Amino acid sequence: MTTKPKYIFCTGGVVSSVGKGLTVAAIGRILKARGLKVAIQKLDPYLNVDPGTMSPYQHGEVFVTADGAETDLDLGHYERFVDENVSRMSNITAGQVYLTVLEKERKGDYLGGTIQVVPHITNEIKRCIRLVGRQTDADVVIVEVGGTAGDIESLPFLEALRQLRTELKRRDALYVHVTFLPHIGATDEIKTKPTQHSVRELRGIGIQPNVIIARTDHPINDDIISKIALFCDVDEDAVIPLQTADNIYAVPLMIEETGLGDFILKRFRLEAAAPDLSEWEGIVRRCRSVTDKLRIGIVGKYVELHDAYMSVKESITHAAVLQSQDVEICWIHSGELEKGKRLDELETLDGIIVPSGFGYRGIEGKIAAVKHARENKVPYLGLCLGMQVMCIEYARNVLRLDDANSTEFDVSSPHPVIDLMAEQRAITDMGGTMRLGEYPCKLTPNSLAARAYGASRIMERHRHRYEFNNDYRAAFMTSGVCFSGLSPDGILVEIAELQDHPFMLGCQFHPEFLSRPNRPHPLFAAFVQASAEYRDELGRLALRSAMRADDN
Repeated sequence: MTTKPKYIFCTGGVVSSVGKGLTVAAIGRILKARGLKVAIQKLDPYLNVDPGTMSPYQHGEVFVTADGAETDLDLGHYERFVDENVSRMSNITAGQVYLTVLEKERKGDYLGGTIQVVPHITNEIKRCIRLVGRQTDADVVIVEVGGTAGDIESLPFLEALRQLRTELKRRDALYVHVTFLPHIGATDEIKTKPTQHSVRELRGIGIQPNVIIARTDHPINDDIISKIALFCDVDEDAVIPLQTADNIYAVPLMIEETGLGDFILKRFRLEAAAPDLSEWEGIVRRCRSVTDKLRIGIVGKYVELHDAYMSVKESITHAAVLQSQDVEICWIHSGELEKGKRLDELETLDGIIVPSGFGYRGIEGKIAAVKHARENKVPYLGLCLGMQVMCIEYARNVLRLDDANSTEFDVSSPHPVIDLMAEQRAITDMGGTMRLGEYPCKLTPNSLAARAYGASRIMERHRHRYEFNNDYRAAFMTSGVCFSGLSPDGILVEIAELQDHPFMLGCQFHPEFLSRPNRPHPLFAAFVQASAEYRDELGRLALRSAMRADDN
């Protein structure tokens, strides 16, 4: 294809959360559909080393890569759309960049020179960008810069991108600027002035966008496109209108229709196959044609911010759509359940998921949801902490181990069924101290998990410190719990399931990170199927009850 990668640098303007990450992922999808090898990288200007210690309220979900990096949630979009695993080099923060430079300075690598943003910080940023291309052998590397043009913290990153244009052949770099066109309701007008100001900010530091993607909630006519092209000095066919989609998986198809894929190939002078988006079109078609309603509850303590559970939400959708189910997600705050509120809402659910989390707040509410699922035979899927609270609830209410808990929440618990991993006891730093990344798991033959996977050995991604306490393994197993997934050496519990329940399974890992719109994760697929069967069975029971009432 190419002798060296081409680079697409994507910046944002006007407002944050404009959909830049989804747009980048969609561009990656349409290029991959042409047979090109694509790599994507996110540059985050904040000074945190990674999102791992940041509150979900601040940053949403932490996406974990196969090689154990805690990264921005946009990397989940990259993997789901492009269907290629990303790595720790795919998410670079200002904190990582400054830390690397300062460590080199402390070791004397700069020979006593004065350390400056230019060239030392910008050189490190450029090194990280080039490294992704070398590691992946990509034809095209797409680099997204977090934040918005005009942010002070973004300036070193934008300066690095400006320098790269000179260092690369001009035809090897393409600048894409994603902006937002506000609509004034009183006059029914779409305004381009904020976009013009945003582009002027970029031009003031030496970056001229080659493509402008104009996000909008309303249709854009040719006059607006011409105006943006004139005032922002880009070709009219490089002004790409992108109206808010009814489904995020429709975005690649919408961008393809604008001709951006062919524009990029022409700009880079690349030869590639005709785009094949037939599978993607099938995904979107199924998303729009589902009819059967399935009501799934997600019980967590960050549910007011849906981005905190982005991969979980998408994984449910992937599994449901392929089974012709239309999912209604019921977001239930575990803190409210803890206070005795919304408990009746659990009665309306066809399935319950308790996702990951940290800290004691809302734990008792999650345990209440687990108890409801166990006693009423409601399909249940526990993810990481969701497996741990499943074991705590079972210990308390089935094994009658009063005050059973995790030492994360109660260090003096008389029955610590969940406990700190031995190698973590002496660690005090919070960042990067967990079991992170991909680990193998051996499945028990004929178990629910083995049937779902159709395999005897799997690889899954982890992000946790605490494990099931093996001191209690025998008591659980003799009372009806099957530990259907273990580490290959048999020491660590990876999956627990109840044998007298149609579907009650908890896993210590994060299956949501491996689900794809064209390839749902086996555990989510099995959970959705069980939830649909539970709903249909309730329907039959209600019908029989109504018929008996009529007979009487």
